[in-house]
Amino acid sequence: METPIIFWILFNAFVLLMLALDLGVFHRKKHVVSMKEALTWTLVWVALALVFNTVIYFWRGQEQALEFFTGYLIEKALSIDNIFVFIMIFTYFSIPPVYQHKVLFWGVLGALVMRVIFIFAGVALIEKFHITIYLFGLLLIFTGYKMFSHDSAKIDPGKNPVLRFFKRFLPVTPDLHDDRFFVRQNGQRFITPLFLVLVMIETTDLIFAVDSIPAILAITQDQFIVYTSNVFAILGLRSLYFALAGVVHKFWLLSYGLAIVLVFVGVKMLLVDLYKIPITWSLIFIAIVITASVVASLKIKPPKTIQDKH
Repeated sequence: METPIIFWILFNAFVLLMLALDLGVFHRKKHVVSMKEALTWTLVWVALALVFNTVIYFWRGQEQALEFFTGYLIEKALSIDNIFVFIMIFTYFSIPPVYQHKVLFWGVLGALVMRVIFIFAGVALIEKFHITIYLFGLLLIFTGYKMFSHDSAKIDPGKNPVLRFFKRFLPVTPDLHDDRFFVRQNGQRFITPLFLVLVMIETTDLIFAVDSIPAILAITQDQFIVYTSNVFAILGLRSLYFALAGVVHKFWLLSYGLAIVLVFVGVKMLLVDLYKIPITWSLIFIAIVITASVVASLKIKPPKTIQDKH
């Protein structure tokens, strides 16, 4: 279903307004984001997503409303993996909590731009080369297998090629300079470690987008639904990070649940020309798997090898 350009404009105007309020009003002064503030903003973003989902229901019908909600649920669940990596990056660079919100704000802004490119490119490829949907399906199954077997490559900040490039070819200050990304010393411009952290956040999201975008394209190829569900999941990522940063390690079985979800949507893509799995079944299956993995994580004690990591 083609979406009139006016709706794209209105939605993006809303996103820009919310981002402006976030940085210019609610976080104009640097401060450590409290658990209460993080939970409040998390609920606000979830509520806004559900309100928008209701709008989709009355505007475009039940089928596309279910597609939006399923896509949002997948992206929200996969974003938990981002939080694990964000914690590792901030710890590696010893970034104080008071500066983390600014990094995540600009990181999210960059992520939105990259997701737009990925979404439109992915849909265009599927429409022009139908075989692409099978390639995406195989990619998701392979990614799910790696996640389930814990063979997926760990993101080591010290070995990131983009990070090494910046350190090799650009002057970097050894210490932080408040929350600034750039400083001028002795007439020369330097980048600060905080900017390197931003680069790490952006490249990490690029890696995750390779998995998450095909996952939602398995649910729908409607660009507006894919884009808006992605945006709502990403916009709520910062508050979710601050809400879960101290307890996210408790959900040690979630990675297995996400692996099952990725394999499922991969199989769904491979079967698209033989049998189209109803969106309602997909939503129920994904919700059950994610909920079960979270509940099981809280009920079952992790093995000692996993406990030692935390």
